[in-house]
Amino acid sequence: MGRVDAVDAEHIHRALGLTDDEAESIAAILGRQPNHLELAMYAVMWSEHCSYKSSRVHLRRLPSQGDRVLVGPGENAGVIDAGGGIAVAIRIESHNHPSAIEPYQGAATGVGGILRDIFTMGARPIAVMDALRFGPLSDPRSRWIFDGVVRGISGYGNSVGVPTVGGELAFDDCYAGNPLVNVLCVGIMPKDRLVLGRASGEGNLAVLLGSRTGRDGIGGVSVLASAGFDEEGSAKRPSVQVGDPFEEKRLIEACLELLSEGLVVGIQDLGGAGLTCATSETASRGGVGMDVSLEEVPRRQPGMEPFEVMTSESQERMLAIVAPGDADRVLEVCRRWEVRASVIGKVTGDGGALRVLDRFGGEVLAEVPAVSLHEAAPLYRRPAAPPADLDARRSDGAARLAPPTDCGADILALLVDPSWVYRQYDHQLFLNTVVAPGSDAAVLKLKAPGVNATSADPLYRPGPPSAIALSTDGNGRWCSVDPRVGTELLVAESALNVACAGATPVALVNCLNFGNPEHPEVMWQLSESIDGMAEACRRLGTPVVGGNVSLYNESNGRDIDPTPVVAVLGLIDRLERRPATATLEPECRLVLLGPPADSLDGSAWAGLRRHRGGALVPVDYDLHNRLLGLVVSLVGEALAVGIHDVSDGGLGVALAEMSVRSGVGFRVEGVDGHGALFSEGPSRVVVCTSQPSQVIDRAHEAGVPAVDLGVTGGHRLVVEGLVDLAVEEATAAWRAALATPAALAH
Repeated sequence: MGRVDAVDAEHIHRALGLTDDEAESIAAILGRQPNHLELAMYAVMWSEHCSYKSSRVHLRRLPSQGDRVLVGPGENAGVIDAGGGIAVAIRIESHNHPSAIEPYQGAATGVGGILRDIFTMGARPIAVMDALRFGPLSDPRSRWIFDGVVRGISGYGNSVGVPTVGGELAFDDCYAGNPLVNVLCVGIMPKDRLVLGRASGEGNLAVLLGSRTGRDGIGGVSVLASAGFDEEGSAKRPSVQVGDPFEEKRLIEACLELLSEGLVVGIQDLGGAGLTCATSETASRGGVGMDVSLEEVPRRQPGMEPFEVMTSESQERMLAIVAPGDADRVLEVCRRWEVRASVIGKVTGDGGALRVLDRFGGEVLAEVPAVSLHEAAPLYRRPAAPPADLDARRSDGAARLAPPTDCGADILALLVDPSWVYRQYDHQLFLNTVVAPGSDAAVLKLKAPGVNATSADPLYRPGPPSAIALSTDGNGRWCSVDPRVGTELLVAESALNVACAGATPVALVNCLNFGNPEHPEVMWQLSESIDGMAEACRRLGTPVVGGNVSLYNESNGRDIDPTPVVAVLGLIDRLERRPATATLEPECRLVLLGPPADSLDGSAWAGLRRHRGGALVPVDYDLHNRLLGLVVSLVGEALAVGIHDVSDGGLGVALAEMSVRSGVGFRVEGVDGHGALFSEGPSRVVVCTSQPSQVIDRAHEAGVPAVDLGVTGGHRLVVEGLVDLAVEEATAAWRAALATPAALAH
């Protein structure tokens, strides 16, 4: 058939990251030995990052169905029905390994990739959030990574014109060699503009849009995201992609115009595995074949080998499936937006074969079943076993720790102001950010009537606009103590965060960051975490509409703590006022909603003492659902002038954060010891209100415990018998906890 000579797989496949068994499976699928190009294509598509070969068997247990779900897992992004003809697309991805090697470009291209996942569906990206974890800033390399990642996110997001509206930030020794950079994007569209990433129609054309293809990012998914790090990690720098946000901006506008005009049958971004992924996935989903001509692929460098063209992960590229009669109009739209467009392939009916040609009608360089790249990757049931000392860990509760000599000092040690990070980001692009970074959840208007919104606008609705709320949450400390219960607590917390913004939680996406799946303890952590997430999502009615699994997060043989990150999307039907935020107003009362708690197991207070044992307090789902409904109503009816969930650092830190964010003190009574002050037991919220009796009555009607804690005002943070701090002192400690990287360098 004119293929290049077959290679001895035994000498090549291991270098490409394939096992001996996987190489044998490929030969069995093809009925012959693969050549070098074919092996390279299987290597990237069967990598851990692309195929989820170690996690798919577990991910199937997650609930993904719901009344509002339009698109669930398996496409570029999940999509939910927000009502009124509006659909919301949401996706979260990791760029951990690239960011460890080249922090700026690793983070920047993480933003670029997640934007493409959203506008591929037909949605305009309207907001980005990030969940970041680094080693201690006292470590020079961790400080360098932290600085580069923040600059990468801000440099790309600000330039492309999509606001970064929130996220989360944590530092721990376990991330010193392997940071976590998880990026979320959300977009909106008319529901009828939804487009899926699949090819159809024999004779239709495959059009490559965007940047030229270069050698940056070759082997990115197999080299970086599917293996751990060691001291030679810098040698992997060539596998990190390079981003161009201005090319991305033009690509967004061109693609959205093509989709609005109905010129695209299917569309797919070129992320991990590049052209191999985009061509095989669109063909496989559509049950068709595809011929691809390498001669038509615009390139940055001369002399690129076929495997380099097919596996390059150069950024800002899309593959559109277009009817021949629409091709001229597609090329015209792209020329107007100064976006490069080339017809590189044709949809065929050849039994679903993906054929790579040197040119149309020329030599066949590779021929494989498209579905075998997309869906036939091995499915591993890797050994899973709990740690040998699990029982000892769980019996080692934090109650044995000595009580603090100064609770006020511990509160100061736990306060961290992340504002230096989010001030690097523009969070007001599009002017629809209602609640900006720094509160429990971000809030974004979906559409407001006005001079630029008429009844002819497909997203127009009369009256108060609807809105969405978003929260990203993770807690490796909880999950290192108990990955199942820790993940349940995490989902419950994220749902409560969007409720504190007045939104009803409706869907969830996740980014599962774990260590080496070849370690039985890591697979046990992953399985337990997924079971915890599945239970919480079922009980709280938040289907999982998408996600990402990032494995091999280890450096020099040390696995990170299990760190699932979840993002919950909430809906506000009528946004009549700006929701309350995590602040205080003077001359109000503080009401604690939720059950009493005093366990310190898994708490940040115990973490200060490097204690990671004990048993976490489980979620009472009936109570938590009642609390969610109560909180949404209190915020919606403006009975809360300030509100904050109790999580990291417990009640003491929640109160202190509200105080330092507003410059208002408080006096609280009835907190029974340091356990009650620092416990992170679930389902608790602090409400600042001028109508405490009404709030308490509403809580009792809902079956939610409630207690009046005390009064706001003055210039001190006082918890009778435990804490007495000046607001000024607490604010100074809060701001100093996260100095800028430049300040830390001196």
